[in-house]
Amino acid sequence: MNIFKQLWVSIYSPKDIASFKSQGIGKTILFVFFISLIAFLPSAFYYGTMIVDGLDAMNETVSEDLPAFEIKNGTLTTEEGEPFSLNKNGYQIFVDGTGALTPEEVAAQADEAVALLKSDLVFVSGGKVQSSPYSLLEGDNQEISTWLESVESVLPIILPLLLLILYLFTASGIFIKVTILAAFGLLFKNALGRPLSYRHLWRIGAYSITLSTIFFAIMDAFQATVPFASIISWFVTLMMLYLSIKETAANKIAD
Repeated sequence: MNIFKQLWVSIYSPKDIASFKSQGIGKTILFVFFISLIAFLPSAFYYGTMIVDGLDAMNETVSEDLPAFEIKNGTLTTEEGEPFSLNKNGYQIFVDGTGALTPEEVAAQADEAVALLKSDLVFVSGGKVQSSPYSLLEGDNQEISTWLESVESVLPIILPLLLLILYLFTASGIFIKVTILAAFGLLFKNALGRPLSYRHLWRIGAYSITLSTIFFAIMDAFQATVPFASIISWFVTLMMLYLSIKETAANKIAD
């Protein structure tokens, strides 16, 4: 069975998941990387869009529309006595040298935003926040504008590398989840009297995550918030794991 058919049947069929228990570990690992890619794609799209659009919006406005400011030793200073806000091209842009705004407050005020806060550069896209200190950013309005232009020129190289790193983090998290699931599988197989080894359970766990992963990838694609997402994800995955183990034969299983 090819990887795409495995993906499809793993959404709804514990019986098919159980049949994958003795397949090659290489194919199982490939499936985990594949499902990790599916989970990562919505975030990759919004993260990439956030970076590209955010840099464009900042570069267009930083030298002309924003109040005079300077970033020095990781701290932004401005003559303004209160946070400055500007809406341009659908982005809300904030400049705050007072320390009044936090990244969370920026996200609460706008779904799409770029903020120069007292000690953080903040991007918000779809309500999701990415913030970083001013470790590589110093200077006044004009110097920052020149720096942004240089960043944009190398963005086609930097952005794929950033996305690759984020994908590897996503895949690592899913591998850890599968490993934890296999440990739960030891409890389930003992309760059900199934003679499964840890390697069988790891393979079953790798496919049991499919339903919850696909569901939350779709929710992320539509930027829909799911209450108690983590609890729901683990509950659905553990149920698929339990039902899949239940579908295995009670007699001795060959390697």
